[in-house]
Amino acid sequence: VQLQASGGGLVQAGGSLRLSCVASGRTFTTYAMGWFRQAPGKEREFVATIRWNAGTTYYADSVKDRFTISRDNAKNTIYLQMNSLNPEDTALYYCALASKWVAQLRLSGEYDYWGQGTLVTVSS
Repeated sequence: VQLQASGGGLVQAGGSLRLSCVASGRTFTTYAMGWFRQAPGKEREFVATIRWNAGTTYYADSVKDRFTISRDNAKNTIYLQMNSLNPEDTALYYCALASKWVAQLRLSGEYDYWGQGTLVTVSS
């Protein structure tokens, strides 16, 4: 499985961006896909995830009500619509895929495949 993330860029505080992540290869066993981020000098943290078949979504408290994760099953793609961005959202955003049932979807170690990351920079 290969994951290709895109959509990052530079935006002013209060602005919006939409990230995309396309999965290719043996994607028929996808259980969930999600987004994590890593800011300079910090550990990677959970942002949002979606169970592939059920469509159930989960968010970190820091992005809830501002970010929306969605999927397009036909295109094997997930999106992250990010609104009301602030400088604390500046990070390298990674998409990830879990190929089997996972109990703790907020844990990065539960995901089997990772994209290369796309940089989001929010200026104040």
